Amino acid sequence: MIGFVVTGANFFQYVAMLVLFLLMVAFEALNTAIEEIVDRVSPEISEMGKNAKDLGSLACLCLIVANAGYAAYVIIFSKLFGI
Repeated sequence: MIGFVVTGANFFQYVAMLVLFLLMVAFEALNTAIEEIVDRVSPEISEMGKNAKDLGSLACLCLIVANAGYAAYVIIFSKLFGI
């Protein structure tokens, strides 16, 4: 967010970053819920449980990359290069 302030991001860019951040928090909560349910239902190691946890983690990673990509776009490309 400091980069947004320094580069003078507009209101829409702040809102878009906030939405992406809130989506990331929501996906992290869902991923935690999936992991807790899998651990409760199947305490032993199972391939299905492993796959469920891995896919939940992948969804969180995708949103982290989206957040980082958007922040880089706003800070580097949009403001510094005038794109």
